[in-house]
Amino acid sequence: MAKKVQVVDDVTIRFAGDSGDGMQLTGSQFTDTTAKMGNDLSTVPDFPAEIRAPAGSLSGVSGYQLHFSSSDIQTPGDSPDVLVAMNPAALKVNVKDLAQNATIIVNTNAFDIKNLKLAKYDSNPLEDGSLSKFNVIPIELTKLTMSALEDLSLSIKEKEKCKNFYALGLLYWMYNRPIEITQKWLESKFSKKPEVLEANQRVLNAGYNYGEITEIFTTRYDVKPAKLPKGIYRNVSGNEAAALGFVTASLRSGLKLFLGSYPITPASEILQELSKYKDYGVVTFQAEDEISGVASAIGAAFAGNLALTTTSGPGLSLKAEAIGLGVMTELPLVIVDVQRGGPSTGLPTKTEQSDLLQAMYGRHGEAPVVVLAAQSPADCFFMAVEAARIALKFMVPVILLSDGYLAFGSEPLRIPKLEELPEIDVKFRTDPEGFHPYMRDENLVRPWAIPGTPGLEHRIGGLEKKDVYGNISYEAENHEIMTHHRQNKVEKVAGTIPELVVDGDSEGELLVVSWGSTYGVIKEALKNVRKEGLNVSHVHLRYINPFPKNLGEILGKFKKVLVPEMNLGQLSLLLRNKFMKDVIQLNKMQGQAFKISEIEKKITEVFGGNNGK
Repeated sequence: MAKKVQVVDDVTIRFAGDSGDGMQLTGSQFTDTTAKMGNDLSTVPDFPAEIRAPAGSLSGVSGYQLHFSSSDIQTPGDSPDVLVAMNPAALKVNVKDLAQNATIIVNTNAFDIKNLKLAKYDSNPLEDGSLSKFNVIPIELTKLTMSALEDLSLSIKEKEKCKNFYALGLLYWMYNRPIEITQKWLESKFSKKPEVLEANQRVLNAGYNYGEITEIFTTRYDVKPAKLPKGIYRNVSGNEAAALGFVTASLRSGLKLFLGSYPITPASEILQELSKYKDYGVVTFQAEDEISGVASAIGAAFAGNLALTTTSGPGLSLKAEAIGLGVMTELPLVIVDVQRGGPSTGLPTKTEQSDLLQAMYGRHGEAPVVVLAAQSPADCFFMAVEAARIALKFMVPVILLSDGYLAFGSEPLRIPKLEELPEIDVKFRTDPEGFHPYMRDENLVRPWAIPGTPGLEHRIGGLEKKDVYGNISYEAENHEIMTHHRQNKVEKVAGTIPELVVDGDSEGELLVVSWGSTYGVIKEALKNVRKEGLNVSHVHLRYINPFPKNLGEILGKFKKVLVPEMNLGQLSLLLRNKFMKDVIQLNKMQGQAFKISEIEKKITEVFGGNNGK
């Protein structure tokens, strides 16, 4: 009997299992296929810091959430509509997040006494009625996988590893997704391992066919393509987008791109991605430590390259002195900080926004730098280009803040046309007539003279230099002059960045101010509370040092200002200090992004719990 097809607007799916169950791969394959189907989407993975956490344990659960829709969306979703749980621990960790009446697909073969005990279940949740409010679909995923592969000579362990593709095939059937895209990926991945290729393709097809022939499922679902602006799209994670942005900035400026970096979660993928672009003149250097990474980038900047270093919070701490050297030498340098939970080693695979004050002030002496923040995975592309533009135009270090939520999350990027990107016009000093290394233009920018240029021999370094002439100087008044020059140069960046545009009324009762990865969840929350009659306005900051020129004026037009951030109030502190404006804080420090419902609840609370009319 033909199965009924039901059209739905959007769906949130979460794949969960042991860190060795291939949940990240399963989710990314579903994501790639869904992107090619034309849906708007947003994803977020969640995995343990350990390379191989204890099998079956609560701490070892790895998950991947995907929200896809026929309309514009901003977040990976609050509550999954479907949970694929490969074992009891995956169920235990994730069931609390599920939407009402959500579907749970469970691998019943994993619900034995040992795994139930590891997950700290006193009884089997599939039998004790504790899941009665959900639509539970028990499937013997492991057994069905082994049955499909019984005639292959692979080991039992190798066959069992394929069960994630059985689940993937089933989900492809449920949501009317083609399996051919994943089949082609398998062919390229395992072209030299024909038996592994056959095993995965066979299991993928078996899972798809199971949905068709079993009587458990009476309905499959269809999510139509989204009506997005016309253009060419590709699905990107934040780290992939950042890497592409820096390659684009390199081509736009005509400079070779140099990355000096030390691998660190969650920033390592930028190094890995950029290493693929050698044909575009990109040089990647995996340094022995964080200090070597940034020091090599400073040397590359001195030699006339677009210089980049990437890191996370602990690495930013180690780079602090060298970033001060970049400030003192006034060389263009981009530092990407993909924030994670801290302090110390902290939560390496979890997200946080707690490096903002370190980016602003985490260097000895007066060492001002430009600070930017990307707002979404796709925006990492545009802010990478912008960070490079500002660094090159103003001969100044620029810190670009991302975080684990953006770095690992993904969404469609509409590939811009060349004319949509800012011009990056680089002019090296070549004329020796009247040259001094610290002479300045109207933006207080000193000339960029490449070593070896005839007649332009000069000295730079960490010791204070004489204004204009560049000789070493210990004069008290000169140091103050140079300190002001370096600070005022950063402030002049405000003249080249866009002013803020308020989403909503330009004045009123409540303004929400956000930065970084809170953008999407706040947009979704505002959409909901406005339907309830609450008049709320919003501005989002991608430029933090300096702030946009009209921020103070905007803040002054609202009675209350709410600042949600994943720290203890770092932007709130900056706003109070700069504009003497009291703000209401909403802070979360759980290694997880805000939920839409959390933002909605706080906004309603600020309005006194009524409709705010």
